[in-house]
This record gives sequence, C-alpha cells and structure tokens, in this order.
Amino acid sequence: MESLFNQTPFVELLGIEVTDAADGRAEARLPFSEDLLSNPSGDVIHGGATYALADTAGGAAVISLSKAVSPTVDMRIDYLAPATTDLTAEAEVVRFGQSLAMTRVEIHDSTGTHIATAHGTYKTGGQGEATPWAERTDVPDEL
Repeated sequence: MESLFNQTPFVELLGIEVTDAADGRAEARLPFSEDLLSNPSGDVIHGGATYALADTAGGAAVISLSKAVSPTVDMRIDYLAPATTDLTAEAEVVRFGQSLAMTRVEIHDSTGTHIATAHGTYKTGGQGEATPWAERTDVPDEL
C-alpha cells in the first residue's frame, strides 16, 4: 500500500512519503525543502504542500479499507502554525460508508508543534467500472 502512494508522480514531486497505511490509519511525512517555500525570502512551507500532505495521508487511510480508488470529494484544513521544518501527518478514518468515508488528519512539525488539522471526505463506491483514475493499462484497477 505504501509503495503505491510513494510512486504517485505528484507525491514524488513534493517529496511526500507514506510510511504506514493499514486498518483505516495512515502516516506520511514531508521533509522540509526550499522548493516548498511560500515566499522566496521566508522560511515557511506553502500551505498547498501542507494540504497535499493531509490529502495524501487521508487518502491512504481510506484506501487501506476500501482497497480501491477512492478520490477526494472535499477537504477542509485549519492552519494552526507556520510550517518551517519537516512535517508528519497522522490520518484516521472516522466514518467508512458505502459511498463516502470521512477522515481526520493531524499535522505536526519535527519539534512537535501542531501545524494543521484537516477533515477529508473521499468517495468509496458508486463510480462504476469506468474511472479516469485507472484508465492507464499499467495502473491496477484494485489496490
């Protein structure tokens, strides 16, 4: 499961690594990089990178239960502190239904500072056989 996420081009581009995904829980990390800064003269990671970390961890937690493509429907994030070091996300599925799953994701930096809390909604069923997330022949239909 972890290797599937870690081979995703966007996840690789940002440097996100899913370190665990099982039983409706997932952990991921995002190492600090100057390429992720929100300002060329500052030292704060762009909120979009933090959001991508939360979405990746939340998606991994859901897929650990669904075992299938589960695209994001909605995500809300509260930024609580500026991110200036490596980040870690811990995601938990709080509801898993036939068509939707909800997650809670907590993001902390390397000093333990609480950086953000996110709540995500993911589609767990009803997309049928045709899905644009698995059109390529080298992508498995089921995970």
